[in-house]
Amino acid sequence: MSNTYFDTIVIGAGHAGVEAALAASRMGVKTLMVTLSFDTIGQMSCNPAIGGVGKGQLVKEIDALGGEMGLAADRTGIQFRQLNASKGQAVRSSRCQSDRKLYKLYLQHVVSNQPNLTILADKVRNLVVKSGKISGIKTANGHVIEARSVVITTGTFLNGRIHVGTSITPGGRVGEVASNSLADSIRHLGFEVLMFKTGTPPRLDGRTIDFSKLERQDSDNPPVPFSFRTSEIPATQKLVPCHITYTNERTHDIIRANFHQSPMYSGQIKATGVRYCPSIEDKLKKFGDKDRHHVFLEPEGLDTFEYYPNGISTGLPADVQEQMVRSIPGLENTVIVRPGYSIEHGVVPATELKSTMETKKVHGLYLAGQINGTTGYEEAGAQGLIAGINAALQVQGKEPFILGRHESYIGVLIDDLTTKGTEEPYRMFTSRVEYRLIVREDNADARLSKYGHAFGLLSDADYRAVEHKYEAINREVEHLRTTKIGPGTLLDQMLEERNSSPIRQQTSLYDLLKRPQVTYQMIAPFDGNLKNYPAQVISQVEYEIKYEGFIDRQLKEVEKFRHIENIKVPAGINYDEIPSLSREIREKLKRFGPSTLGQANRISGVTPAAITILMIYLKKYHQERRSAP
Repeated sequence: MSNTYFDTIVIGAGHAGVEAALAASRMGVKTLMVTLSFDTIGQMSCNPAIGGVGKGQLVKEIDALGGEMGLAADRTGIQFRQLNASKGQAVRSSRCQSDRKLYKLYLQHVVSNQPNLTILADKVRNLVVKSGKISGIKTANGHVIEARSVVITTGTFLNGRIHVGTSITPGGRVGEVASNSLADSIRHLGFEVLMFKTGTPPRLDGRTIDFSKLERQDSDNPPVPFSFRTSEIPATQKLVPCHITYTNERTHDIIRANFHQSPMYSGQIKATGVRYCPSIEDKLKKFGDKDRHHVFLEPEGLDTFEYYPNGISTGLPADVQEQMVRSIPGLENTVIVRPGYSIEHGVVPATELKSTMETKKVHGLYLAGQINGTTGYEEAGAQGLIAGINAALQVQGKEPFILGRHESYIGVLIDDLTTKGTEEPYRMFTSRVEYRLIVREDNADARLSKYGHAFGLLSDADYRAVEHKYEAINREVEHLRTTKIGPGTLLDQMLEERNSSPIRQQTSLYDLLKRPQVTYQMIAPFDGNLKNYPAQVISQVEYEIKYEGFIDRQLKEVEKFRHIENIKVPAGINYDEIPSLSREIREKLKRFGPSTLGQANRISGVTPAAITILMIYLKKYHQERRSAP
């Protein structure tokens, strides 16, 4: 390799690595992405799907910041669905089934054509650190490459071990080597490396599935795109169905009879598994009262016969997997193309990180994705994007970028990880987000596109489109507020049919729309000035009006706590000097090293009284610094 210096190096090219490398290079810094193989860039290691409950919000936010995941999903989706569509906007989440091959080919094309980004197929053996600062890497092929910032996004490759029954194979994915020497290098720098466990189900030959016995699940039509930069999914883009079946008592008997061969229950795996996406063995252990479990049969792509049976992730021996699969309705004669497996991988406790994704021990070293204890493409992509942005900002000598819990799911994700840590693979859910009425899928562009534009990740045209959209929304809300209608129209009859009281005096369209039975389309015929707005504008107008009281209340909550979020805790603060703090709280504050008083407030066991003591101390501390000569 001719170049031996880069501003930023990204290790890994999965979902976190791609977002990190694209962000840094698009911000104008000279970036190197190191991957074991070009062919696996953007690989969907588990199910070929993007989004889901809580995860769709992350994808929308990645997109609003100028990331690539939403665009990749739109270009390669073969089924699109809005989850929780019958519920309020606060919990609606987008999900799409992607063509596995097309998805990675799309991302490989994007990174190959990205200015300022070089791709190196090699294995990183060591990190080079001088005086507490990252200064580069050493590779298996003998390259010594200098850099001012490094982002590690190793996924399941760090100390990866694959389990199928009693068979154990070192690797990060089937047929791919693990990164053991890099794990040793990380340990030598003083980081603890824990082990977490995840897994994948067997892949099935779709030609041997009896679909007549299964429930069909079609795509939404027309599909709603992930990216606000995608005007619509083309009608020419082929959409295909998924199918649903269920396990039964026979399936469960086969699994129970072979618990002793499961790596999780034989004692072979001691790592912590995924609570919210458990193996089928885990489901039977933890939910023994259930007589069946869903199995979603998801097509892997348009030009393959492989299916992904979501819901039966397993590490049982291959012959037991075959018995298990063939006990399920519709799969009686199904051929397994590739057995499922459990995988252990290395994790660095996320409490070792700042909110920027930079490590506390080594300046300029950033971690993103499963190395931080998360699970899922979306969580990885979000972390990779923030790490890439901050790695570039650090090289440019600019202030770091930190998202708050009040403004994004990404902020909640990172704050949960860095403030509380995680003792099991972390997955994002809407329930983790306190302010989900104001932090929604549909307004991600309003909340975050200003940052993407400021960093140069969103074009002027894309940002103007967002501004025009919200100008239209605000205009229409004000129009409805000032436009009134009197009694005696056909609208009264429509209101009565919907068990809503008729109009008795001049009433604004705004107040009418606040009623739960009334929709925008219902009042549109009674005002010739109402515009023919896109569905996304109309839905946000309705939401802002119908939930106005709840939104205002949540905004006041945000304002109430914002003052402590803005109180900085100096990095070198000596907690032993602060009187009245208990020894236990001092130890927790030392261990987690919160960067703000808000973060300190969220550390388990840190009491409100301790926060008050700390606030008084910090006020005095900052006053003394300001008055010092």
